[in-house]
Amino acid sequence: MAFLTRKEYGELKGWSKQHISKLILNNRLVLDEAGLIDVDASEQFLAMTRDPSKAGVSARHVEDKQRKVPIASTPIQAPVHPSLPVIPDYQRSRARREHAQAEQIESQVRKENGSLVEVDVVDKAAFEAGRMLRDLLLGMPPQIASELVAMTDPWDIEQHLTAAIRRTLEDAERMAASDLSRALSTKS
Repeated sequence: MAFLTRKEYGELKGWSKQHISKLILNNRLVLDEAGLIDVDASEQFLAMTRDPSKAGVSARHVEDKQRKVPIASTPIQAPVHPSLPVIPDYQRSRARREHAQAEQIESQVRKENGSLVEVDVVDKAAFEAGRMLRDLLLGMPPQIASELVAMTDPWDIEQHLTAAIRRTLEDAERMAASDLSRALSTKS
């Protein structure tokens, strides 16, 4: 197991000091307690976390370096290092991120065109509509009690009650519709 300083590792790889620092800041290199770079584990970790879409760029860089200064490079075949964290598959992670972004944009578009509303607004409007309907229905008996007292025919009483209930429900429907449209348009 080889441990190198940052400078030594940069010289080995042909990377600048800034690039090594960037890799360390992004937790892409495996360091020991003393701050030395574990070469085998770092190489394996870099290979696992490499962006597959950048393979062509990496190959061009390797070709350019080989043309300028021939460097004998041996492929690293180190076993999985126990100190390496488990890394999710890059393509799956990227697909999940893009899917989440697409859903977020779709939700925003649906909100803007009015086909998607906030749950709190709808819950509040439904609660207020229910309370208003209850109040209207409970306010109906005192209004029609004096009219019903004078009636003796059950058919007339039934017709009168039906008409009063229908009027109350129609009033509630008009009020609830206007309240709901006002609540949805103010989107607090």
